[in-house]
Amino acid sequence: MPFKRVVITGLGALTPIGNTVQEFWNGLSAGVSGAGPITKFNAEKFRTKFACEVKGLDINQFIPRQEARKMDPFAQYALIVADEAVADAGLNPEQINLDKAGVIWGSGIGGLKTFEDEVKNYATGDGSPRYNPFFIPKMIADSASGLLSIRYGFRGVNYVTVSACASATNAMIDAFNFIRLGRLDIAISGGSEAAVTEAGVGGFNALRALSERNDSPETASRPFDKDRDGFVLGEGAGAIILEEYEHAKARGAKIYAELIGGGMSSDAYHITAPHPEGLGALNVMKDALNDAGIGPEDIDYINVHGTSTPLGDVSEATAIEKVFGEHAYRLNISSTKSMTGHLLGAAGAIESIACLMAMQHNLVPPTINHFTDDEQFNPKLNFTFNKAQERAVNVALSNTFGFGGHNFSVVFRKL
Repeated sequence: MPFKRVVITGLGALTPIGNTVQEFWNGLSAGVSGAGPITKFNAEKFRTKFACEVKGLDINQFIPRQEARKMDPFAQYALIVADEAVADAGLNPEQINLDKAGVIWGSGIGGLKTFEDEVKNYATGDGSPRYNPFFIPKMIADSASGLLSIRYGFRGVNYVTVSACASATNAMIDAFNFIRLGRLDIAISGGSEAAVTEAGVGGFNALRALSERNDSPETASRPFDKDRDGFVLGEGAGAIILEEYEHAKARGAKIYAELIGGGMSSDAYHITAPHPEGLGALNVMKDALNDAGIGPEDIDYINVHGTSTPLGDVSEATAIEKVFGEHAYRLNISSTKSMTGHLLGAAGAIESIACLMAMQHNLVPPTINHFTDDEQFNPKLNFTFNKAQERAVNVALSNTFGFGGHNFSVVFRKL
């Protein structure tokens, strides 16, 4: 049986540079940094005192106070972006087969704030186990997909993927496969993360993974720059409505693009460090191109994982040159993490949205904060430094990699 075609019909975004898809795109295209001093807790004693936080969000405008209290922020974020995406897609649950509508979500960490608060409360108490009755439901990562399924009445497959920073792209590929195999007509996919907490920042500081450029937070995320010193922690969510092509046409849905391929690989090398020769990144991009049935020369734009770490950026750039050959120098490449920071398990969702909006506007968002060339990178590679560039973007690829060696790539094409 031939695979069914899968298209994108709705988008939702909540990011450090914009709380809707349009605001997010405005920030991306203008090269805005979302980094600033941490406001969620007192970070005075932390090595890193800044992050890319969501700004100006009143949760109770979207979720009633009593309900919001039963959810960790990462799940609240999931509901907010899913509502935007469902509205954008023009979905009416009464007009679709709810048994073939599913939710596959991604989160690398889940309810970290809830876990942190409950353990601190217990530790500072008298030893009596006074835990919130919603502690476990709020904390577990699959609460996000469960809440989304309940909200829209979707009775098809429903689960959360956990593959560190690759979780959202992992979720999208799973949704893609369920639809093209005919198991679903439609799926809400994407990811959410809310790890700007004491444990989140402290834990990544202990790994020496975060930038410590406290004197200039807005320029701290410097992918492919000689002076990069680690990633900037971000938070937020992205939702994408995936739909079987004929199903979307039959209901007159607008279509952003077609999802034509998904790649998967493992570094099988180290729990946190990337393969030094970019083997996992190389394999996942090859797998994505093969799954899409296209050649390297068909890609116009790559939204790279590009976290601004000394090892990771080199590994990914090395892999791109090996996969794309001479065509690598005709591509546009950019890391939107230079603006949003690293949203961990939600990164793949908002970066896929960046690709889709780049295709809509034929404009490649920049890699900001480039100040000093690094001789480790071939100067013929176009990293779209500092300013957005106009070009036809007909096919785009998005890479996301995670601790544990998880690698996922997706390929989008204009219809």
